[in-house]
Amino acid sequence: MRPLKITDTTLRDGHQSLWATRMRTEDMLPIAERLDRVGYHALEVWGGATFDVCLRYLYEDPWERLRELKKRVKNTPLQMLLRGQSLVGYGHYPDDVVEAFVKRAVANGIDIIRIFDALNDIRNLEFPIKVAKEAGAHVQATVVYTLSPVHTTEHYLETARKLEELGADSICIKDMAGLLAPYRAYELVSLFKRELSIPVELHCHYIGGLALAAYLKAAEAGVDIVDTASVPLAFGASQPPVETLVRALQDTPYDTGLDLKELFAIAEYFEEVRKKRGFERGVTRIHDMRVFEHQVPGGMISNLVAQLQEQKALHRLPEVLEEIPRVRAELGYPPLVTPTSQIVGIQAVLNVLTGERYKLVPEEVRRYVQGYYGRPPAPIDPEVQRKVLGDRKPIDCRPADLLPPGLEKAREEIKDLATSEEDVLSYALFPQVARRFFELRKKGELKKMAEKVRKEEGKKEETPKEAEGTMNIKEIKELLKLLEESDITEFCLESAGMKLTIRKGMISVPEKIPASRENLEVGAKEKAKEPKKEEKEELYTVRAPMVGTFYRAPAPDAPPYVEVGDVVEKGQVLCIIEAMKLMNEIQAEVAGEIVEILVENGQPVEYGQPLFLIRPKK
Repeated sequence: MRPLKITDTTLRDGHQSLWATRMRTEDMLPIAERLDRVGYHALEVWGGATFDVCLRYLYEDPWERLRELKKRVKNTPLQMLLRGQSLVGYGHYPDDVVEAFVKRAVANGIDIIRIFDALNDIRNLEFPIKVAKEAGAHVQATVVYTLSPVHTTEHYLETARKLEELGADSICIKDMAGLLAPYRAYELVSLFKRELSIPVELHCHYIGGLALAAYLKAAEAGVDIVDTASVPLAFGASQPPVETLVRALQDTPYDTGLDLKELFAIAEYFEEVRKKRGFERGVTRIHDMRVFEHQVPGGMISNLVAQLQEQKALHRLPEVLEEIPRVRAELGYPPLVTPTSQIVGIQAVLNVLTGERYKLVPEEVRRYVQGYYGRPPAPIDPEVQRKVLGDRKPIDCRPADLLPPGLEKAREEIKDLATSEEDVLSYALFPQVARRFFELRKKGELKKMAEKVRKEEGKKEETPKEAEGTMNIKEIKELLKLLEESDITEFCLESAGMKLTIRKGMISVPEKIPASRENLEVGAKEKAKEPKKEEKEELYTVRAPMVGTFYRAPAPDAPPYVEVGDVVEKGQVLCIIEAMKLMNEIQAEVAGEIVEILVENGQPVEYGQPLFLIRPKK
C-alpha cells in the first residue's frame, strides 16, 4: 500500500461549482505560496470555465492569472482542464488553434493537462493529446463517467485502453455529476489498475453525497490520486473536503501525510474570501439529491440555477430537471459535462420556457445533432433529429476535419487590439467577448468595470418594511407627464414591491412584485419601445424569448442578418441572443418586411423585450 495523493481543485473546480467561477485573481495570489507548501500532488488552477469568466465577467486576463500564480507556486505542478478539441470553449476549434493554445498554456505555466471529450469520442482527443505531449506537459486523459444503457464497464475500459495507447501519462475517471457509487468505484478502479500500466486518478463531485465513500473504496482498490477542495469551497456541487479525507485516512496504509493544522489555516483564509464576496457554502438540497435521476453535474447545477434566475424562472427548476433526462435520452445519452451539459441543459430550459418542445433550437444543439461535436454514445431519436435538422445532413467524420485553419484569420481580425499571441488566442476562442475586453483595456477601463462588478456583488436585495407598498411619487409624476406629451399610451412601472400600470386616463395596481430599481428601469424602457397602438394592429413584434445579449451578426466581422427594409421569410434568422453560454438564433415567425430594429448590437435584453417590428405579408 502507498499514501494517497491529493489534487486540490479550490482555485478552479471548487469555485466553478459553488461560486459560478467568480473567485478573482486577487483572492488567489495571497494564499498561493501557502498552498504550494502543503504537499499536494497538483493544484488545479486553470481551464474549464475560468478562461471565459475572466474575460466576460471579471474583466481579468486569464493568461495573466496563470503567469502570476506560476510566479508564486514553485514546487507543486499546476494543472488545467482542457475540453479536448473544444479547449476552454463550447464548440470545436481547428487544429492550428488547438496546437497554439496548448503550447502557450504550457509556456505560461501549466504542467499537467487533464484532457476530456464530453462524448468519450477518441477522435476528439487524439490531436490535443499529441500536441500536449509535444509541448512537454503531463497528459492526463479522461474517461467521462455517467449512467445510461450504453455506458457499460466495457465501454469505460475500452476508452481507457485507447487513451493509454495514444500516449496518456495517467488516466482520470471523471465523475462530474457525483453518480459513482462506492462499490462501483472499487470495481472500476480495480479494473483500471489491473488492465492499465499508468496511474489512475478519481475526480468526483459531492453533490449526491456519495463522493467521500467512493474515494475511500477507490483508495482500497489502489487509486493513485483523488481530487478535493478546501472546506469553504467543498461539499454541495463541489468536491469532498480535503480536511475530512485527510482525517479519515490518518494512520492507515493510505495516509496522505498532509498537515491538518495547515489545511485548516488555509481554510480560514478561503472562509474570509467567501464572507467578503458574499458567496454561499456548498450544501446538498433535495433537487441535488435527485442527481441520481437528472444527472445534472456539479459545475452545471449552480449555472443552471443562475441562468433560470436571469430568466426570472427559478420557480420552474423542477420542470427543467424533469425535462433534462428526456432531452438527454433523445440526444443519444451524452454525458452531462461541458459542452454537452450546456447543450442538453439549454434545450431543456427552452422546451420548458417556450411551452413547446424543440420550438426554439440553439445553433449549438443543431450542430450537436448534426455530428459537429462527435459521435453520440447512442443513436439520436429520429423524430427529434428530423425536427432539429430539417434539410441538413448529418456528418460522420472527425468534426475538426471540416474546420479551416483559424489562427491567421483571428490574428488579422484582431491586429488592431492584440498585444500578444495570447491575445490572438483569446480572440480566436471568444471573438465577441475578447474584442470587448481588449477595447476596454485600450481605453483603460478594465479596473473601472471590475470595480462596478464588485459593487454589484456587494449589494443586498433589501426591501425596507417602511417602503413596502409605496412608490416614488416623483417618478410617477415624471411618467405621467411623459405619457401626456407623447404618443405612448401605456407604461408598466415596477418599484418598491409594487407593479403599477399607467394608461392615459387610468392608473391600475394589479399586483405586488419583488422590489428593484432594475424592474422600474427595464419596465419603462420596454414599454417606451413598444409600437404605437395603431401600429400594433399592423405590425408583428418579435420579442426576446430569454434574457441575454443581442447580436445582429453571427461574428464581429460578418454583415448583419437583416436590415430595416429587408423582406424576410418565416423561419429566417433575424439575430442571435447569447444566453446560457450558447448562441441562440432567433427566427422570424411571420414573413414580411423589417420595419424597425429596436435593440442596439451587443445590448443586453430582457425576457419579452421587443427586438424587431415586422409588417406581415398580406
